Amino acid sequence: MPSKTVAIQPGLSSFLKSLHGQSVESAIERLISLLKRRQIRSSRACAIATANLLLRVVSVFKWTDVHRLIERIRQVGQRLCTAQPREWVVGNIVRRVLGLIREEAEDDRDKDASNYSDAGESHTSSPHRNGIDDTLAPRRAFLPSNSILSPFGRGDSVDTNMEIGSSDTDDSSPRKGTPDIMSRRPPLLTSHTSYAPTTPAPMVTSMFNLFSEAGTPSGLSSPTPTGANSPTHRTALTTQHLAGLNTPPVRNIKSDVVEGIKEIIDEIKQAHDQVAGYALEHIHDNERILTSTASHTVLEFLLKAAKERKFTVIYAESYHSDHFTATSAKTEPFTEPRDDSKSSSDENSLSTATFAKSLTAAGITVIIIPDSSVFALMSRVDKVIIGTHVVLANGGLVAAAGARIIASAAKKHARKVFVVSGVYKLSPVYPFDVESLIEYGGAGQVEKYEEGEDMMDAEEVENPLFDYVSAELVDLYITNL
Repeated sequence: MPSKTVAIQPGLSSFLKSLHGQSVESAIERLISLLKRRQIRSSRACAIATANLLLRVVSVFKWTDVHRLIERIRQVGQRLCTAQPREWVVGNIVRRVLGLIREEAEDDRDKDASNYSDAGESHTSSPHRNGIDDTLAPRRAFLPSNSILSPFGRGDSVDTNMEIGSSDTDDSSPRKGTPDIMSRRPPLLTSHTSYAPTTPAPMVTSMFNLFSEAGTPSGLSSPTPTGANSPTHRTALTTQHLAGLNTPPVRNIKSDVVEGIKEIIDEIKQAHDQVAGYALEHIHDNERILTSTASHTVLEFLLKAAKERKFTVIYAESYHSDHFTATSAKTEPFTEPRDDSKSSSDENSLSTATFAKSLTAAGITVIIIPDSSVFALMSRVDKVIIGTHVVLANGGLVAAAGARIIASAAKKHARKVFVVSGVYKLSPVYPFDVESLIEYGGAGQVEKYEEGEDMMDAEEVENPLFDYVSAELVDLYITNL
């Protein structure tokens, strides 16, 4: 009997399973295709897919410079954001990964700088260098190690370990153990005298000819000593040494970046439970709570409160602007699962039936109303709790269609509006053009083409999937941090 082949439906689960079995470029193209076709739609699913893809990119990409890794992540992020500009969580995750890389690189540079400074302090603060006590350093400045008179080591040598100073009070006589420096001071420099040793090269008679004398590359008759022959016994600084000081060696921070991305993925997956931890502080007994759209975050929030509270949920049906599904749902029993639970290709989407049945199973009284009855029942509601697609920079939000009507009705009746959301939905995008934020669905979900064939040229059908809710209509944001 031939085995049955089960077709894998494209979505988040299939993408994660095939992520490590294909090349990075193929994985990027596959996610771009899923975003363009809206086969991965919810914010949570897009965030998890983006984070896992960037984790794969960082793990495979070979780099020695942090700037190359940042440029690679930026290129991948631009391609994903271009594929679906209205999935703002994709850009949020890319920015968080870029910030993580820069933070790890900065910490690495700080550690290297502290190591350099510690090494320098230990070198300069050493009490005995070259067998000479540092308390003699001011006097040693006038007594070079090789000569009293010449920095080139051509004068009379002096024992640097000799006793300097004496208890004699007679200033006219030389100090005990110290050579008579004043009596042996060289004459003033003239055109025929110099500290430089005598060489067959012609004498320097003018400063203008100083750099034109032959014999050395710099024009000097004797090169400047370096290293052990220098007065301070230090190696001369070169451009290579300066470059090494300015750019300390970069430690491989790949493991730290990988761990940071894994923490971001865990944070996204645990956001629902962390937000639900604040449920008992905002939901009380015998309250009537209005909500709309089947949101995982709202569901976990209500289920957490239902363990210790008794309340009623008024649920405004919203079928993502699917007019026919909403119309047929009015004649079906509540316990019957509807087709919208099977129509979604995204495993992380939550159907209306699943949302309502989960609340009923937890002992919560659920009242389902159409969207048109929201304003009439708002006076009997104690508070409103809704989810969101993204939270914008000005405090406004983009939520499922119908959220603006609910928030406006709550504002009119002086009811509090709470928004539950994970921090990965917080976006720095400012809504300069509100119309550009709204995504529209197919007009065939509102009116069938067969029925409106005669009116195709006379009417224009719009099917918005999202609403923009201004910050003035929101009273409180509840996040996982």
